[in-house]
Amino acid sequence: MEGRLKPRVAVLATLSPTGEAGGAERLFAGVCDALCAAGALAEPIGIETDERGFDAIKASYLRWYDSDFAKFDGIVSMKGPSYAARHRNHVCYLVHTMRVFYDMFDSAFPAPSAKHFEQRRLICALDTAALQRPRHLFAIGHEVAARLHRYNGIEASVLRPPTPLAGLHQGRFQYMFLPGRLHPWKRVTLAIKAMKLVSSPVELVIAGSGEEEGRLRGQAAGDSRIRFVGHVTDAELRELYADALGVVFVPRGEDLGFVTLEAFQSGKPVITCSDSGEPAQIVCDGKSGFICAPDPRLIAVRIDELACDPERAAAMGRFGRCSIASITWERVATALMSALGLDEIGRAAGQAA
Repeated sequence: MEGRLKPRVAVLATLSPTGEAGGAERLFAGVCDALCAAGALAEPIGIETDERGFDAIKASYLRWYDSDFAKFDGIVSMKGPSYAARHRNHVCYLVHTMRVFYDMFDSAFPAPSAKHFEQRRLICALDTAALQRPRHLFAIGHEVAARLHRYNGIEASVLRPPTPLAGLHQGRFQYMFLPGRLHPWKRVTLAIKAMKLVSSPVELVIAGSGEEEGRLRGQAAGDSRIRFVGHVTDAELRELYADALGVVFVPRGEDLGFVTLEAFQSGKPVITCSDSGEPAQIVCDGKSGFICAPDPRLIAVRIDELACDPERAAAMGRFGRCSIASITWERVATALMSALGLDEIGRAAGQAA
């Protein structure tokens, strides 16, 4: 680092070959900004990672493994398989491994062949080897850490990031809100089925797009209380959160779910499911929202409860906001910089600036 004060840190970002972006991409940017605020020169380094075929997946591992990051003082890998990258000063902040070879294997391959099992063994072996090389391993939530322990026998420190979406605020309490990608793992169908059983005159607003959109619209047809608004801008998303009565977020085994954090930042309670992963560990049942079995009838009961008592919904939202006060970008950046051994240099750079 001769001739300069700020350490250079690469944040390794996997890029979809289709240009698709979601929570992970927002997280990459948030980590970069946080490291810069902590005194580093942080750069997102994106490499295309194609998961549409096994040969493409193997090529992605090799692409990361063969990349040269020597000009950086440290690297932070995140989503699989970026942790295959090699560097003398490597910290992993794990978003997730390729879940189709782990907890989602049965749903991705309902009738797996011997070839599928062999592919799964190879990916697990590659990940287990690669994830033991970084000098420290963090996970974005308890769900990711537990999955890593279960399948790879590796321990990780849990370091939850806050949402990168700024400007969230509380408005009115008008409708139930469900934002996010319309993907089978998000189980939007549970919310739609629940709405068919809700007796209150409350609306469900669904924001987002994805491969399930056509099927979900067909499933909701005939119920005027279910409204799809499609893809929304960040500004529109903030306002949709602000005026929600509560947020329905019922995925299966979610890694983190910015939706829960964004709802709480907006002062809104969250209805989630007992098998929804990290959201079920963030929500305090009966205080900041409700945790239900993945049953539309039980979700409907909770929607009705919120619709009949907006003041309780507001109190739950306040509890939720207070419950995540310790989840900050400063905490994330401090932990990563310390793990990289660059915290003193970063502080000195900040003071010099």
